[in-house]
Formats: sequence, C-alpha cells, structure tokens
Amino acid sequence: MISLLIDTSTSNLTVSIIHNQEVIYTYQETILTDMSSKLLPIIDKGLKENNLKLGNIDKIFVVNGPGSFTGIRVGVTVAKTIAWALKKDIIPLSSLELIATTNTSKKYIVPMIDARRNNVFVGIYDNNLNCIKEDKLISIQEISNLNSDYEFVSYDNIKLESVIKPNVNILKIINKHINDEGINPHNLNPNYLKLTEAEENKLKND
Repeated sequence: MISLLIDTSTSNLTVSIIHNQEVIYTYQETILTDMSSKLLPIIDKGLKENNLKLGNIDKIFVVNGPGSFTGIRVGVTVAKTIAWALKKDIIPLSSLELIATTNTSKKYIVPMIDARRNNVFVGIYDNNLNCIKEDKLISIQEISNLNSDYEFVSYDNIKLESVIKPNVNILKIINKHINDEGINPHNLNPNYLKLTEAEENKLKND
C-alpha cells in the first residue's frame, strides 16, 4: 500500500510517501512564501525518486488544521484535487496530533501553534496519541501553569519556559489512522478553529 501525507498547516512543509510500514520519502523544509507553487513539484519529485506514479497512491492523508489559513487551504486543495483525480477518499489529520508524535519521556505532550495576539492552537495527547484535551484556541496563560508531566512542543517561539522543537514521527500517525474511514474530497473542509481576520472584522462592523 502506498500512502501520501501532506502537511502545509505551518511554514514547516511536510510531504511523505509511505510504502506499507516504511517511510520511503520525506520532504521537510521551512517555506515562508509561495508554498502553493512548490507543493506539487515536491510530491512529483518524491514519486519519481521511488519509481512511482500518482496513480500508485492508495491512501491520501492531509492535515486540515488548525494553523495557517493560507497554508491549510493550499494543502487541502491539492489533496482534494489528487483524490478527485484518483477517485480516492481523504483521511484528515490534526496538525497538533502530528506535532504530538514527537518523542518525549513526559507523560503528556502539549503541541502548540502560534495563533497570534498571545493565543495558541493547542491540544493535549499522551504518548499513544490518545487525545486527552481536544484541539482548541486558547490564551497562552491558560496552559502556563501545567506541571512537569507535560511537554510543550512547537515550531514557533511560544513564550513559555520550556518548549522543544517537533521531531515528527510520520509512521506513528499513519499507523494510528490507516484504517480510518476516508472522507469524500468534496466534503473535506479546513479545520481553522477560529474566524479569519476578515470574518472577525465583519462581525465587529455588523
């Protein structure tokens, strides 16, 4: 079985190709601009390096949020296009759960993404990726008093005492969700967890 994973929810673009129980291609790089024009060539490069074609893909996993509005739209749109072309369903993943695959000796993992204005997207997971507290948008102060059982993990410079950088384990999250029921690509939507700035401004003006 060939699986494709796409994560464009942060500036740390991740594309992986998994063959059964082996990650045969992973591209991870910080991309600050023009992610939309780079994603398809990166996927194509991974397929060609492994003598594969787009039609060989059996399962498509895409991170649909939370995170960057623009980034999420890019990844979801590309995944939906590929899935539509191949007549495949899509398995959506949480950006925070992917970050939570980072190895740690702590009891709980607290993945975070900067949501600006002193807010973060955050969830709490254990080392088996069981969700202890569902993903949500909160202020940094609300999690600042968690004890030493919790490992804070983020790509961003979050203003907390101890935050480690993610080292995601692609196979761990694939193995957890490999038997999930997929979603028709036409029914897959981004999971922003907050309103866009334009939507917030509209509400203020109404």
